[in-house]
Amino acid sequence: MNSFPVAIAANNGDIGGGEVMLLNIARAVREIGLEPLVLGPAAPAELVAAARDRGFSVQELEARDRRSYMASLRRWRRAHPRFPLWCNGLVPSFATAGMGPRLVHLHIAPHGAHRIAAEAGRFGARRVLVPSRDMARRIRGSVVLANWTESLAVRDRPRRKNSLRVGFLGRLTRDKGVHILADAIARLRDTGFDATLVLAGENRFGSAEDDAVIGSSLARLGPAVEDLGWTDRRSFFDAVDLAVFPSVWAEPFGLVVAEAMAVGCPFVISDAGALPEVAGADHPWIARAGDPEHLAQVISEAADVLDHSEPQLQRARSRWEREFSPQAGTARVRALLRTLDTPDNRGEA
Repeated sequence: MNSFPVAIAANNGDIGGGEVMLLNIARAVREIGLEPLVLGPAAPAELVAAARDRGFSVQELEARDRRSYMASLRRWRRAHPRFPLWCNGLVPSFATAGMGPRLVHLHIAPHGAHRIAAEAGRFGARRVLVPSRDMARRIRGSVVLANWTESLAVRDRPRRKNSLRVGFLGRLTRDKGVHILADAIARLRDTGFDATLVLAGENRFGSAEDDAVIGSSLARLGPAVEDLGWTDRRSFFDAVDLAVFPSVWAEPFGLVVAEAMAVGCPFVISDAGALPEVAGADHPWIARAGDPEHLAQVISEAADVLDHSEPQLQRARSRWEREFSPQAGTARVRALLRTLDTPDNRGEA
């Protein structure tokens, strides 16, 4: 493979799921011997700061708002027309449509006006990448580049306490199904099932209505809720007996599912979007999205066999190693870039 630099343009300045993957992609590019350059807005600066902390070359672009950031991306592209550009999201894809060698990487299926922007943004792209087969069915001509996690060690299984500690990790918003999970736990407790809901996250990118609906659902549980706030993955998984990811929207991937597989934490998912695809065909605990009664039933079924779940956890860990580990992600990036390694897409030094 030719040794040329690769620029990776951020969608946002703050860090969400797509920006987590940008950092993983940059690490994979570096692992295969290329030099990643991270392009991101000067404000918010969370993403560019994280990229610098990881030792990546960074170029901050002027960004008073989204419109000015897109203008800055276009100016950068005009100054570097042959530099291979990985557009990590809809914003850089649309801003640089038709401009030089590009990969368009969409982490969320576009809807409404965003569909028009996505169609324009893919013009001239070498590939349109999406994170799952489920999303690929909704984006014509796309290629699956499955997400992956950072390196994660298997946890020491916590000792079970009298109350089953059921954990949720992620944004505390309705699309993630937090209110559905709270309702399910309340239903279980009404039958005498002793369960505590452990929350790790906050209402990032959500609304006041999310807060109101979720707050009302949690109030029903009274003291049977433990709020860890925004915490690291390891602390969360070490604190729970069973993780639950009850999304009600069509998840384009499900990174927290892959993380649970990696650390050996039993988990229940909904059937929303790509969550079952990530968990694998043999995953036993899947509830219907948006159905708190069925979710309560599946949580109860999982709880009944937790003490005998080691074979299932080992299968999940093996699947993570094959599909969603850093090594698996680096191999996919290497294979992808090899298909693009032609004389007309080499960037200037």
